[in-house]
Amino acid sequence: MTTTTKPAAPVAAPGARRLGPTSLALRQGRLEIRQFLRSRESVVFTLGFPIIMVLIFASILNEEIAPGVSYTQYFITGMIATGLMTVSFQNLGIWIPIERDRGVLKRYRGTPMPKWVWFAGKVIMVLVIGVVMIALLLAVSAALFDLNLPSTAAAWLTFGWVSALGITACTLCGIAISSLARTARSGSAVVTPIALVLQFISGVFFLFTNLPPWMQQVAALFPLKWMCQGLRAVFLPESFGAQEPGGSFELGRVALVLGAWCVIGLLLCLTTFRWTTRRDG
Repeated sequence: MTTTTKPAAPVAAPGARRLGPTSLALRQGRLEIRQFLRSRESVVFTLGFPIIMVLIFASILNEEIAPGVSYTQYFITGMIATGLMTVSFQNLGIWIPIERDRGVLKRYRGTPMPKWVWFAGKVIMVLVIGVVMIALLLAVSAALFDLNLPSTAAAWLTFGWVSALGITACTLCGIAISSLARTARSGSAVVTPIALVLQFISGVFFLFTNLPPWMQQVAALFPLKWMCQGLRAVFLPESFGAQEPGGSFELGRVALVLGAWCVIGLLLCLTTFRWTTRRDG
């Protein structure tokens, strides 16, 4: 009679400590941040682009667009929204296909590490870089162009939830759209044109109400327009809301649309995300 011996379970090394979910996420987040900082191109583009745009446009267009409202005060809202979209949607949409094409995601899936840890690391990286980008942008604008920062707790609260909902929606959409890229090189070709078009039709570089009506209607389908509108409620006087298409800043609708895009982005991630390239099956 043959006896089958069951392999012994692996024994943890003496003194080894099992990391909890929070520790795993933070460790992965630190790894993602280090990888981001090692890519000089990504750092310069993500953190430098909004600041460079402010320096250029605010220096050239320094007139008032409404009584007591400078162009810089209006433009900063679009650049904050654009910066958040760049950090999340554009950055993830470009770099995830690179990691997939290099086999990084395939190898990660084969490890015992829970899959959600990888996503948590990306989210932490996006949040940290997003906060740094906003701080730099506000500091430069306030120091060089007399930007009026929010003066009430309510305004800062609005700034917080608009930014949080916006970056969440863009992060989820960035992860989802990464599956459209067939190769590492095509990620930028897929994501960058979408980001540029949205910037031009969402009131980032121009007054939103000066755009053609059909362009405004198209922009209203996507998160960036509503991020800009919500941030205008923070940095512009309440009276400026009368110049919005809806006659006010419509913060309730801003929250509704951005929340809806968070749900849409999550569903797209769950149904389309791939750990391997198409050639790997």
